[in-house]
Amino acid sequence: MTALCRAPEYTVSGDADAFPIRVRGLRNEFGDYVVHDDLDLDVRRGEILGVVGGSGTGKSVLMRSIIGLQTPVAGSIEVLGQSITGARDDADIAIRCRWGVLFQGGALFSTLTVAENVEVPLREFYPDIDLRLLAEIAHFKVRLTGLAGDAAVKYPAELSGGMRKRAGLARALALDPELLFLDEPTAGLDPIGAAAFDQLIRGLQQTLGLTVFLITHDLDTLHEICDRVAVLADKRVIAVGTIPELLALDHPWIQSYFKGPRGRAAASVRHLD
Repeated sequence: MTALCRAPEYTVSGDADAFPIRVRGLRNEFGDYVVHDDLDLDVRRGEILGVVGGSGTGKSVLMRSIIGLQTPVAGSIEVLGQSITGARDDADIAIRCRWGVLFQGGALFSTLTVAENVEVPLREFYPDIDLRLLAEIAHFKVRLTGLAGDAAVKYPAELSGGMRKRAGLARALALDPELLFLDEPTAGLDPIGAAAFDQLIRGLQQTLGLTVFLITHDLDTLHEICDRVAVLADKRVIAVGTIPELLALDHPWIQSYFKGPRGRAAASVRHLD
């Protein structure tokens, strides 16, 4: 059966309008190692939610669970009003075109050009698309992320690290998604490149009306573009709020993270702005 990129036929509740991502009682484990236990999280429509936590707290595992790449042991996940956990039918396939994902490092196919990488999801969901339209959309998405037009015909190995991330972002935006998942988008970038990428994300979020789930360790990113921050610790989300709201909590990891030397520096720059 041909997969079509259309909204599945279900009634969206008011909660789904306000919270396009809802996670309840999530448990993920690998053998005897428990990553998440009774984890709850709501993501508000139209926000950029930053997700932070120490190494091994399962930030990427949480994202993979939400997009259906990781099957949790227990709990429920609803995305855009539809249950994700255990779904493998046509509706599950259809809803996947309503989000885009930028994995760490871009995760581009090395044997395809940038434009061909962007075309991959379009070909999957629209196998009969006109080839001229396919190329036009791919080139538009490349330019949308700030890359020069000639980047479309280059291979990932010919690009800088920052350009590869922008190319990966272009692919994530190929299907005009409602939700955008970003895993460490500024990792490995110099401060100028990271700041430019932050502003690109904020600009796209505002222009396209995106809801953004953003995993990061970058304190500058958290201060500059995140509307709220979710903190993973003790196998669950221990707090969600603005940075001032988080700073009012006395959890040791939160205090160490946001009030450490780098946290103070990021806050100071934000204050000066």
